[in-house]
Amino acid sequence: MLIKRVSLILAAALFVTPAYAENVLRWASQGDAMTMDSHAQNEGQTRTFAQQVEDALINRKPDLSKVPGLAVSWKQTDPRTWEFKLRAGVKFHDGRAFTADDVVFSFKRALMPTSDLKDLIASVADVVAVDPLTVRILTKAPDPILLDEITNIFIMSRGWAEEHKVTAPQNYNAGEETYAVRHKNGTGPFKLELREPDVRTVMVKNPDWWGMKDEPHNIDRIIYTPIRNPATRVAALLSGELDFLLDPPLQDLARIESSGMFQIQRAVSPWTIFLGMNSGRKELTSSSVKGKNPFADIRVRRAMNMAVDVNAITQRIMRGLAQPAGNLVPPGVHGYDKAIDARPAADAEGAKKLLAEAGYPNGFDVRLDCPNDRYLNDEPICQAIVGMLARIGVKVTLDLKPRTLHFPKVQTKQTDFYMYGWGTDTTDAHNHLYFLAAPASVSNATEYADAELFKLIIAMAVEIDTTKRDAMIKEASQRLRDAYSYVPLYHPEIAWATKKGVNIPITLDNLPHFAYARFAK
Repeated sequence: MLIKRVSLILAAALFVTPAYAENVLRWASQGDAMTMDSHAQNEGQTRTFAQQVEDALINRKPDLSKVPGLAVSWKQTDPRTWEFKLRAGVKFHDGRAFTADDVVFSFKRALMPTSDLKDLIASVADVVAVDPLTVRILTKAPDPILLDEITNIFIMSRGWAEEHKVTAPQNYNAGEETYAVRHKNGTGPFKLELREPDVRTVMVKNPDWWGMKDEPHNIDRIIYTPIRNPATRVAALLSGELDFLLDPPLQDLARIESSGMFQIQRAVSPWTIFLGMNSGRKELTSSSVKGKNPFADIRVRRAMNMAVDVNAITQRIMRGLAQPAGNLVPPGVHGYDKAIDARPAADAEGAKKLLAEAGYPNGFDVRLDCPNDRYLNDEPICQAIVGMLARIGVKVTLDLKPRTLHFPKVQTKQTDFYMYGWGTDTTDAHNHLYFLAAPASVSNATEYADAELFKLIIAMAVEIDTTKRDAMIKEASQRLRDAYSYVPLYHPEIAWATKKGVNIPITLDNLPHFAYARFAK
């Protein structure tokens, strides 16, 4: 019945396609974007949709190299000031002219309390329009990676936002519904035509896109259908109903490739998937242990790390398309250190001894919050971890939820023990260290606080001497690893399934950018 339902959805999507849309790109993955408000959620699939419709001052190519976006050039006029010359003649999809005022508005919107991007550009002190095509960004202190950070700040029209009363980002975690949740008005290569959350999203070609001369894609229409069930996704692909599958099930890669209709692309992703333990709370909310928090004891946290057999996860569940992680900073990111990332073998007996020393000879119980539609194989991995922890006496109740419910739980720190993933927004280790170790970060639900670690994170954010900064990154990575507040699991590799005759360059951040895609002529 599920396969039939998805087929009907895809058929309905194609039925509304006008005759001129000769090249229709139909794609799927297991989960949908969380919102169309690009400043409300800093999440992968949400950014995927954003970059089809909106531009940043600086855009990224599939290899993550930086290229001019809405800014044609930039220069640093002093250690705390960057000046950007903006692209002339650009219009938003509703016909409004793009100016420096829209840049100022967008950055200040992204810094508002309900924005999930405010920490990413926390160094920004002010954004000033010098003239209609010149903007200056002033930082509180020198920021060596500002240009990388702003590639994630998508530019909105001030006039459109004011007209539709969305001058502030959606309060996603409070369940707010605004006009920007289902609508977008950007300057990018595609226009949002239809948004039906968890059902279908349709985008159409923007023939007036400023980048068409350099990237003359020939895609007339994009139809996205979220399909959570792995078997159904593969069935839709092999039946010809899809052109592109972002997350083909690993066990089906050979079958897909041998069909002769599709090609499999692979790449190493700068991501880490991990478990987080709330060690800052006085008492866990999901455990029968009262009056204290088992995770507050480093021996317990270390035991949890020792109990999880990451090699089994990467080989059996991820089928070799993942690298065991001993650290949260992944390969391909500036500051990665292979020695720090080394993962010791699982040791259940050693873990039991540590639990006994900590006063839990019979273990304890706790709930594991896990998404079931965000990371490839997230549900079976969490199920396997439940069994691994049972061997040391930790009795885990698994709570599986879709990403739309799971992420707010983590971001509001309403979890004791959880699965999460982090991919760099900046290709720099500071991004991982800040968002996963800074006490105030919404993505740090461990509530672990280390004053010395936080000093290092703050210091590296303003250090322009590369040698000194790299030493800080190394020390901070070691301190975070040795605190055991996280259980690093693996760095995933990417596998995309694409119909032959459709060229979609694989992106290292696993966020497809269809402006670079082409149908064979």
